[in-house]
Amino acid sequence: MRRRSFLAGVPAGFLSPLALVRAAAGAGPDMFAIERLQANWQSLLAPGADVATTTDQVRKTERAWRDQLGRRAYAVLFEEDTERPYSSALNDEKRQGVFVCAACSLPLFTSAMKFDSGTGWPSFFTTIPDHVATRTDYKLVWPRTEYHCVKCSGHQGHVFDDGPQPTGQRWCNNGLALRFIPTATA
Repeated sequence: MRRRSFLAGVPAGFLSPLALVRAAAGAGPDMFAIERLQANWQSLLAPGADVATTTDQVRKTERAWRDQLGRRAYAVLFEEDTERPYSSALNDEKRQGVFVCAACSLPLFTSAMKFDSGTGWPSFFTTIPDHVATRTDYKLVWPRTEYHCVKCSGHQGHVFDDGPQPTGQRWCNNGLALRFIPTATA
């Protein structure tokens, strides 16, 4: 029996997204595990968590965003600034949970998608599907791929092709642009 056929028949609740990724350790998670991880991201969301449930656009005035976020987070999210490396506590966050946009609370990543890139910024090897949008950025002369939250258009960071396999992606995120919701409170 082929592995894919077997795993497709296993009930979704039996294999958690984190277990799927860990089961593929050594050579890194395979693409089937990544697809399952993306499809089952809600399993790491705390019961009753206050998150955005749709990707419908939200728009606020500059003043409203500034009042909600504060100067530094506003600069990162809506002026496309970058925080200093190693300045975010989220870089060292190891608990299970979900990372949401700091502006609109749309879930963008889970802890099972996170890895230590050694760059000083929270990094992820994949995203929650359809929750981020990309565009080309030429601010440093050569092109880079910048990504934003699809709900509020808040700048999150840049995606690079030097991440772990099988995606090979490193979604390098500003910690100020995220809020972490642990799966369970201690």
